[in-house]
Amino acid sequence: MNRRTATIQRETNETRIEATVNLDGTGQLDIDTGIAFFDHMLTALAFHGGLDLSLRCVGDLSVDDHHTVEDCALVLGKAIDQALGERKGLVRFGNAYAPLDEALARAVIDFSGRPYCVAEIGLQRERLGGLSCENVPHFFRSLAVGMRATMHIDLIRGENDHHRCEAAFKACALSLRAAIALRSSGSVVPSTKGVLSS
Repeated sequence: MNRRTATIQRETNETRIEATVNLDGTGQLDIDTGIAFFDHMLTALAFHGGLDLSLRCVGDLSVDDHHTVEDCALVLGKAIDQALGERKGLVRFGNAYAPLDEALARAVIDFSGRPYCVAEIGLQRERLGGLSCENVPHFFRSLAVGMRATMHIDLIRGENDHHRCEAAFKACALSLRAAIALRSSGSVVPSTKGVLSS
């Protein structure tokens, strides 16, 4: 089997990011974005998604966290997209539920090649640690763009925003893990068209 890995570097006036992803990981994680709660969520995403992930970001946090969150999502998504290659043999679709105490989230992913995302998580607080809650759905939307995937993430119930957010990231991770799995026939593009949109 070919190694499904990729490294992406991105440097702008707002962020400097390097990410390396292995889709068939063994739990090797090295994540530092400068936002501790965001690191916690990315760790959950990578670990439960079955990825090895090294992601280092130096961002303009003196401005706010928006550029860091958005650009990390774009870079991570692009790394996953690149590691998928031609997407031959891909399961393509994934869906999962994840609970965290009273919170329950659902995520559905389709590696269609058509980026689209609906993320309805219903966070009430302004911030979770150093992460602005308004940037959580924006992270998922930017990740979908980078991965060229369709994603739907819904918070079904929950009261505690930490639990709501973490359940959403874990559900995303589990659906991602299912969608990037390989079929036994590894040479078939998983589309009746014979090609996934580029």
